[in-house]
Amino acid sequence: MTAFDASREGAIARDEADPLAGFADRFHRSDELYLDGNSLGPLSTDAHRTLERVIDEWRELGIRGWTDGDPPWFRYGEYLGDRLAPLLGVDGDEVVAANATTVNIHTLVGTFLDTIDGRPTVLIDELNFPTDGYAVRAQLRQRGFDPDERLVVVESDDGRTVDEDDVVTALETNDVDLLLLPSVLYRSGQLLDVERIATAAADAGTICGFDLAHSIGVVPHDLSNVDFAVWCSYKYLNAGPGAIAGLYVNERHFGTQPALAGWWGHEKETQFAMRSTYTPADTAGAWQIGTVPMLSAAPLEGALDIVDEAGIDAIREKSLDLTAYLIELVDEHLDDSFAVGTPRERARRGGHVAIEHPQAERLAAALAARDAVVDFRPPNVVRVCPAPLYTGYVDVWEFVATLAEIAESGAYERFDPDGTVT
Repeated sequence: MTAFDASREGAIARDEADPLAGFADRFHRSDELYLDGNSLGPLSTDAHRTLERVIDEWRELGIRGWTDGDPPWFRYGEYLGDRLAPLLGVDGDEVVAANATTVNIHTLVGTFLDTIDGRPTVLIDELNFPTDGYAVRAQLRQRGFDPDERLVVVESDDGRTVDEDDVVTALETNDVDLLLLPSVLYRSGQLLDVERIATAAADAGTICGFDLAHSIGVVPHDLSNVDFAVWCSYKYLNAGPGAIAGLYVNERHFGTQPALAGWWGHEKETQFAMRSTYTPADTAGAWQIGTVPMLSAAPLEGALDIVDEAGIDAIREKSLDLTAYLIELVDEHLDDSFAVGTPRERARRGGHVAIEHPQAERLAAALAARDAVVDFRPPNVVRVCPAPLYTGYVDVWEFVATLAEIAESGAYERFDPDGTVT
């Protein structure tokens, strides 16, 4: 086995051999070490191009853009759904770009709660991003149920990860009607075994949903055995702040009445007949609510051009190599006050790494002062995302070297937890 090369020269050699290295030139980056793409990806020339095209269409076509745009705006959500579907391993009719992530959780969870007779039991986990739990609880309350009585919450043994065995056991012992889990835990970066959970849910007769916010665009998926999913597009898909979100509904649920009906989910053929009776589209498009927001949707088109060109399998492979390299450098250069909170097994790791330290908030502030952009997640995580389309191995090497110097010199002690210098 070749010894691990922790030198900067070794990082340079890795970059020179990287088949995806050229994609970084298509992203607008300053001199910062930008390692926060799991919160917001940077602007690419491709996303800028499609946004400018839609602006030009608005200027030149006005309202005719709905029919004469290229592609027409009227079916733009469905067009983007067709583009997204290969990343999910499903058919285009099952995917649509629409709404915002939390809105999609509300409408899909609400939709499936309405199909359940009696008092529903819903399974979530204690480490999911808060908005998911907020929405699930709200949907239960709106139907007259006490969330404290109707929720099964899978707990974590270590505060970092969720054991799939515990999920399967909960499904087998609690008569669960619906589950909503993340594909990747936002704090630790653990990748859940979506296929295993979906199979267990199907065996238990449980409606199965996933939040893919921290996996779409960096992890390939096969959702063919999943009932529904939601995601944002401003992280690894790099579609911009507040960009249009997306949703997936398995075709076996087409025809189910959406919980939050809106005119943009009406069947397209008669949408402008302005009938008082709602006729949902016979695709995932039925879960669109309001008019597609073209200026927050257009950058996704160009961003997907890059993903398609690079290939999701190649993106995943480089992501795994980058995160493995980051973990090895942490082991090599940082002392025992640091720990890696992300699973080291490749199959259990998403696209970011959780570096744990008792002074993580101060460390993040000190890194920011040196133009190394990461984020802090309470109570003790510096979250680092070497996004594979625009991050190189030298970037990762320089980040760890900067973090090591900050820690060894005690420079972080100058920062209050809120980031101010004392």
